[in-house]
Amino acid sequence: MTSQQLIASRLLQIEAVKLNPTQPYTWASGWKSPIYCDNRKVLSYPTDRDLIKSEMCSVVFQEFPDADLVAGVATAGIAWGAMLADQLKLPMAYVRPKPKEHGLGNQIEGRIEPGQKVVVVEDLVSTGSSSLKACEAIIAQGAEIIGMVCIFNYGFSVAADAFENAGIRLISLTDYATLTDLALSNKLIQPEQGDLLRQWRSSPETWGR
Repeated sequence: MTSQQLIASRLLQIEAVKLNPTQPYTWASGWKSPIYCDNRKVLSYPTDRDLIKSEMCSVVFQEFPDADLVAGVATAGIAWGAMLADQLKLPMAYVRPKPKEHGLGNQIEGRIEPGQKVVVVEDLVSTGSSSLKACEAIIAQGAEIIGMVCIFNYGFSVAADAFENAGIRLISLTDYATLTDLALSNKLIQPEQGDLLRQWRSSPETWGR
């Protein structure tokens, strides 16, 4: 079993990811979806939490060895960013979706210096919009983003295009294709449900209407 398959299997086992093609979930965007991902649940499972922390550290160590700082995307990326920074003995900051409306009005908490090489941490990437907005705030500070690490990625083409256009490399510990293939091979879903899952991924904005 590959590391991607192992993490996917753990997400399914602790129900951080749920598949339900026949009774789809509704996202905040209004999209109907046969999958729901809540990686915050992993924080409650020490063994799985340690596995994901270790894999994130390996990615940064191997792919982004020049990292000067880890930045978590609020809110779900904060805990993972803190664990990763602690393990790698790097400074850490986090980025809100928008500046605070009181106090100092900060969007970034922590110190990011011009010229620093930053690895951004997310728990989940869907369209990539919120992740890339956080990246824009970091770049505005004069720092350089050398990559982003996330736990799970839906694999939407719109996200792949957005990251490519932004010139930001995204590495995901596991992804939608790996997870759904594993669910099929373990008979957690039926073949016809697998077809529905593939149809959704190809056109999520219109699926289920």
